[in-house]
Amino acid sequence: MVDQFRQFLTRFVDLTDPEWQALEKHLTSKTMPKKGFLIQQGQTATEINFLLSGSCRLFYERDGNEKTTYFFFENNLVGDYLGCLTNQPSTLSIQALEDCKLICFRYEVLTALYQQFPAYQLFGRKLAEYLFMGLDIRLAELLTLSPEERYLKFIGTPAKRKIMERIPQQYIASYLGVTPVSLSRIRRRIHPS
Repeated sequence: MVDQFRQFLTRFVDLTDPEWQALEKHLTSKTMPKKGFLIQQGQTATEINFLLSGSCRLFYERDGNEKTTYFFFENNLVGDYLGCLTNQPSTLSIQALEDCKLICFRYEVLTALYQQFPAYQLFGRKLAEYLFMGLDIRLAELLTLSPEERYLKFIGTPAKRKIMERIPQQYIASYLGVTPVSLSRIRRRIHPS
């Protein structure tokens, strides 16, 4: 399991054995049941998690209404990165859609590694760039694409369609910025029986 996380990190930076071991000794594993929360709005985020198996959704809640903005699947980092950076109460919640297995480490461990190893500074920069690109793409889609275009982009590939089977429809609708009824209409137009 730890090897899976190390392999993931190579997307951002190649770590020498001593660099990897400096992080590895701080890793813990945990499980989270379906519908459990990794973090809830109002809590203070302190951990970065790597999702070994399962799926989660990130959402914001206001006046009892939930707005899903992101989904996490295997081989993804999961957490409230902004909350870790600011040490402020989280404005978001992350909930398991399935039973999850995770590898965790405290954000303060990563910031300490920035001081010890330049490779972790590079990792932090590339991770921030990766997160920024994802947010920018998501914002552009919401501002420039119609709900039907967002749906088509969301289901884009056979792999994405397989992932969709794991997500309840009301969360897909929320992610697309439509009601479940509107999502049903869009799906009937695109996939007539």
